[in-house]
Amino acid sequence: MSRIQIAATERSPLVDFDFASGRLCLRGESYPEDAAAFFGPLLQALRGHLGASEPEAITFEVGLAYFNSSSAKALMNLFMPLEDAAAEGRPVTIRWLYAEGDETIAEAGEDFAADFDHARFELVAEGHA
Repeated sequence: MSRIQIAATERSPLVDFDFASGRLCLRGESYPEDAAAFFGPLLQALRGHLGASEPEAITFEVGLAYFNSSSAKALMNLFMPLEDAAAEGRPVTIRWLYAEGDETIAEAGEDFAADFDHARFELVAEGHA
């Protein structure tokens, strides 16, 4: 599987997991009715990719304006295999994007960042256009 693309909806984020290029992206809002059903196939695909591919660099951009607690758990489930891959020597960067001044999302990123020892975790404030 080389790419998963899912359009954003009112309750779920845009997904663009381009495994061939090592670029993964989630953007929008995330409070799907069934977070496990939404994120489960993404986690499965990510694990499959990590297990089957050469250890090329991966960058995961997460730009969520809002997410609920079940989405936070799903994000952590996505982050952990990436941290494990980084511990094994694969270059992994998580880019946590948040709107400048959005302290809630920035603090959530800081909380996630605390769980990483091997992957690079960047907090990136995005200015208003």
